[in-house]
Amino acid sequence: MTAPTQPPAATPGQPPATPDLLYTQDEEDLRSAVRALLADRADAPTVIAATESDTPYDPRLWEALATGIGAAGLLVPEKLGGQGASHREAAVVLEELGRSVAPAPYLTSAVVATETLLALADGEDGPAAALLAELASGACTAVLAVPFATPPSGARAALTSLDGTVRGVADAAVADVLLVPTAEGLYAVEAATPGVVVEPLVPLDLTRPLATLALSGATGTLLADADASTTAVRRGLLAGAGLLASEQLGIAEWCLTETVRYTRERHQFNRPVGSFQSLKHRMAQLWLEVVSARAAARNAADALATGSPDAPLAVAVAQAYCSGVAVHAAEECVQLHGGIGMTWEHPAHLYLKRAKADSIAYGSAGSHREAVAELVELPAP
Repeated sequence: MTAPTQPPAATPGQPPATPDLLYTQDEEDLRSAVRALLADRADAPTVIAATESDTPYDPRLWEALATGIGAAGLLVPEKLGGQGASHREAAVVLEELGRSVAPAPYLTSAVVATETLLALADGEDGPAAALLAELASGACTAVLAVPFATPPSGARAALTSLDGTVRGVADAAVADVLLVPTAEGLYAVEAATPGVVVEPLVPLDLTRPLATLALSGATGTLLADADASTTAVRRGLLAGAGLLASEQLGIAEWCLTETVRYTRERHQFNRPVGSFQSLKHRMAQLWLEVVSARAAARNAADALATGSPDAPLAVAVAQAYCSGVAVHAAEECVQLHGGIGMTWEHPAHLYLKRAKADSIAYGSAGSHREAVAELVELPAP
């Protein structure tokens, strides 16, 4: 996949380019490939069974997604062994992962960790570039060792050195490399290194495992000093928050589609329950919210892809809105499915748990609303 053409930057005094919220043919082709793979390898019974096992991630699914489709290297330039695509294509992958709530370390490894390393890889040499090549090939996965709830504004290191504890790190239990930001700088630490203990937690969302990371005398490769580390971590968290909105969009779209389908098929008093006016209004309202969420998520992905100076604002707006829409859609899905929606066998609970967990990931909606207030310059009265 070749790198997409970037729109020219706005000249001083000229308005910025209009965001492109539509999907290209390449993006739709990518969507079809990912959706077909997930339908084959991550249908609802398979995902539910995975949550009941000790290995929630299917290595064959990840290999097919990362290597077969090449999704792991979408954000990595071709010179470093990646696909040379952009955040728009990565957003499409996350939409489909949201639609299937597939357990895969894509957001944490192929987006957040990769984007963090991209901020440090100036050329084709160096440890950051070498690690990027491994991530792009799907040979290994990496996670940024910060709590999953950390917003982009919280990029400051929590540890002073490679000694200490970090709680609530998403996908740490399945990662090969840990990117640990400290007061000294950003370290790449092998998960199997002596002095590293990863203790799995029991999360609300069983499709995305959390863990406590304990470091005691661990050793690693210093990738950047403290200042560069803070900048890189902020970039990684910003990309994670922005593209998380696409995952939330996928969750909401699935919930709306399945709810409409079910209410058409379920009959009471010899008529589909979806024909009752009260349910029509609820689903119509949800459709309006999903359409608005799509616009917000696409705007964030496009802003990240084009390097827009308004990217932090676009990301904050997308997260402030999309997290609530995903939760609302999942709640309506459970309620409007009636008794079957409350069962373990029906996948509705997976979407509600993922939506709830995502609503505080990389910052809550409230923290992003505060960011919007800080970023928007109100005109003087």
